[in-house]
Amino acid sequence: MAKILFKLRNVPDDEAEEVRELLINHHIDYYETSAGNWGVSMPALWVKDDNQFREAKELLDAYQEARSIRIREEYVRLKREGKNKTVLDSMKKNPVLFIAYILIVLALLYLPFKLIMELARL
Repeated sequence: MAKILFKLRNVPDDEAEEVRELLINHHIDYYETSAGNWGVSMPALWVKDDNQFREAKELLDAYQEARSIRIREEYVRLKREGKNKTVLDSMKKNPVLFIAYILIVLALLYLPFKLIMELARL
């Protein structure tokens, strides 16, 4: 019976591709499910053979540990070089979109408050 190895929801494309390559390189028989037409199903990688699941899990754990170390080191390097992306950088890149988001958040905060105040008057 197939077992779920790796859920793909909110996973970066490069990480998903590296995991697929890892399984292929180690000759682990797997299949992939998508989120479906409406995005409600479970996108994931499943190992077909129960006997290969333990090996696949160990490989995945080692890969994720190495990836987390690599990503942390990259972040520290970018921060040291002053190239890491900040909120200020996002605002400078697209100020109109940033202002639109701020206005949407303010509206979402204001509307329930106004509704509660209206109901309190009744």
